[in-house]
Amino acid sequence: MKLKFHLSMAFAAVLLAACGGGNTPQPETPKTYSYFAEGNPAQVVDVPQPSDPSAVIMGGGPDVDSAFKWMIERSGVRPGSGGRFVIIRASGTEAYNPYIYFSDDKLSTSATVAPEWVGGAALGLSSVETLVIPDREAANSVFVNEVVGRAQAVFIAGGDQSDYIRYWKNTALQTTLDGLMQRNVPIGGTSAGLAVLGQFDFSAMVDGVLTSEAFADPYNEFMTFDPDPLSLTGGFLTPPAFKNAILDSHLNTRDRMGRMLTFVSRLVEQVGTTGCPGGILSAGTSALNGARAIGVGVETALLVQGNGQHTPFVGRRVTNPYTTETDNAVYFVRPLQAATVCSPGKPFTAHQFEIRKLNDDGAFNLSDWSGKPAYTVDVTAGVLSANPY
Repeated sequence: MKLKFHLSMAFAAVLLAACGGGNTPQPETPKTYSYFAEGNPAQVVDVPQPSDPSAVIMGGGPDVDSAFKWMIERSGVRPGSGGRFVIIRASGTEAYNPYIYFSDDKLSTSATVAPEWVGGAALGLSSVETLVIPDREAANSVFVNEVVGRAQAVFIAGGDQSDYIRYWKNTALQTTLDGLMQRNVPIGGTSAGLAVLGQFDFSAMVDGVLTSEAFADPYNEFMTFDPDPLSLTGGFLTPPAFKNAILDSHLNTRDRMGRMLTFVSRLVEQVGTTGCPGGILSAGTSALNGARAIGVGVETALLVQGNGQHTPFVGRRVTNPYTTETDNAVYFVRPLQAATVCSPGKPFTAHQFEIRKLNDDGAFNLSDWSGKPAYTVDVTAGVLSANPY
């Protein structure tokens, strides 16, 4: 059954009831959010709570079909079980719903899934639901939080991460999302959705920032972070795999490696004449308090899973088999030394950035930062010593 509707319509509740509403969340009036559903969100779902955490960070551009399939599988959804996959965003449309739910452009639920489709119904989903949550009122809505809270998997779409932080942080929605992560419900995001999944986020509160701008002045007006000021607490969302990390997307096509090196250096505290004012972590390889960054290329996803208590978080790179991109890679970065020039108005200087590149089907251990050989680059007065890719 296909449902597609905007909750500004007065008859939305009637549509939900027609699906066999029961305990289905009912929309409030007045409201500012929009809600769209594919399939039957009122179906009774029988899915056990996952035993281990799962997270997906996607680098933007064309979505990676297999990453959504993996989230569904990790959620515990199986054919016949039912399951709800929820997309959240601050603007945009319900375009993810048919893409994830159906198997082809005929909108079938066949077990044979065409490229550029996920086939979620064939994998066991009973619905794919999108919520457009454009303000704090919507983020505190009972209906919004009931829909999100029932999800077997949640994905944050692209857009503008400053909207997510302005509208969603410190609301009921954040509490709901934190609760889902505590129950090991898979969570993922692409582009701006990726940007808010690190312990520290480039918040883009003023605008985006170019590598050249970050190198020229690491404290320019565009270099905004969450939490602000930097703190070990008070951030937005943090899947446990991304502790001490800041994340970035579109790395290759928008040449963002340089800005990501600056971001991660800004996390490193001042000690004597080195480090960055306001930083709170250390340089080096400490798993406890060492600053880290992960950058993901377009049409690329990193699938991260834990496998039980006291086991490492392991990431695996996936991309679409039909991709036309030439560098579908994930980059893992640590500053081995604190920056030597990191001050407002001065070109950035820092040495010994360790970079590990995952561009195959191998695994990367996020707990001890191993799995690929390392190479290093320096930045001197805003100029890279070598190609960082």
